[in-house]
Amino acid sequence: MLSERLQSGMVRFLNSRYLSLARTDQTFLPGPRPNQQYMLYAHIPFCERLCPYCSFNRYLFQADQATSYFADLRQEMRMLAELGYDFESLYIGGGTPTVMPDELFATIDEARRLFSINEVSCETNPNHLTDEILDGLAGRVQRLSCGVQSFDDGLLRQMERYEKYGSGLEILQRVQAVHDRFTSFNIDMIFNFPSQSEEILINDLAGVLESQANQVTFYPLMASPAVAASLARTVGRVDYAREKHYYEIICEALTGGANPAFGFSSAWTFNRGEGSPASTTSANTPIIDEYIVNYEEYPAIGSGGLSYLDGSLYVNTFSLREYHAAISAGQMSLSGRTIFSPKDRMRYRFMMQLFGLSLDKLQWQQDFGCSVARGVPSEYLFFKAVGAIEYEDKTVIKLSAKGQYLMVALMREFFIGVNGVRDQARAALSSAECDLLFG
Repeated sequence: MLSERLQSGMVRFLNSRYLSLARTDQTFLPGPRPNQQYMLYAHIPFCERLCPYCSFNRYLFQADQATSYFADLRQEMRMLAELGYDFESLYIGGGTPTVMPDELFATIDEARRLFSINEVSCETNPNHLTDEILDGLAGRVQRLSCGVQSFDDGLLRQMERYEKYGSGLEILQRVQAVHDRFTSFNIDMIFNFPSQSEEILINDLAGVLESQANQVTFYPLMASPAVAASLARTVGRVDYAREKHYYEIICEALTGGANPAFGFSSAWTFNRGEGSPASTTSANTPIIDEYIVNYEEYPAIGSGGLSYLDGSLYVNTFSLREYHAAISAGQMSLSGRTIFSPKDRMRYRFMMQLFGLSLDKLQWQQDFGCSVARGVPSEYLFFKAVGAIEYEDKTVIKLSAKGQYLMVALMREFFIGVNGVRDQARAALSSAECDLLFG
């Protein structure tokens, strides 16, 4: 698909320019701006097994180290409160946030004490879908997201997940037992594995339909240079030429026909039920993985966290030792910063809102003082020329089906670029800590 290749090449070029970290001596994030809505992201970097395709900051779980880390995380949360931040939404990612349930529960409780939290999203893995953990999460967490990736035993073995999390059938049975315990229960899937045939993808889709999860997120396989070797060794090299075809299979299976099981919530997130989106919070806003769609600005706490605030991207140290030292000294653990130009801020808004399927033109005009066509003329004309825009009036731009896949490809390249930022942060790690991450 020529338009996808042109777009991907441009995104890679732009990523190399504005996703380049500079060392920062800042010891605290900037304070909140009046009337700006923020979401809080908390990163838990511990896993019982390190997946070969994952580029997030993660370490093999050690109980003593994790206990100390959770205490530091709560202290960093209190620092944000002292800066004047308040949040209605908390997203806890990893790693595996449920690796120490009692510490996680205490952290959520502290967030609710400090802030006006009414919505918590939390990630987990299939082996943690136990009554003990689920009972503790109930009432604390509104949206639970489980990393399934595939129901195919062969792919699970390639990803080194079969031994730890069980067979595809066992995972499906665990998932089916959860569906009605949370406002939203999401399963994360990955498509376009090198050894994933159409038959395997179709069987994965059948598992999704049987799962009773009310949301599914289908990520295209993507990785940073830091994990390219382990990815190639375990699952093979990625073929992007068939990605569009696989995406079309997914969309047809989930949203096609007279009575579709799912509707679109973002370009790669699907909600079960009538219309699009289907499952919503009490505020009538879908709870989705891509919190950056609903919240453009967000401070992040924890080692490896990425914050986007007032046009700057901040990166917390990836070193657990440095993270603990900074928090113990009464400081945050910022290690790098990149500043977006006004043009790049508009590109970021254009990408994120259209990834959520529509762009608010009135808000754009208010925030940037110009139209979309004047702010990002190249991107706007490209989307118009290739048929990526289905509908546009004075208030909104909405994507076409072709535009949705273009956004999948664009976001894939953007997140690969963000993974490159993580690689830059990892470059500052000691050799011992790099060994912990990558062997």
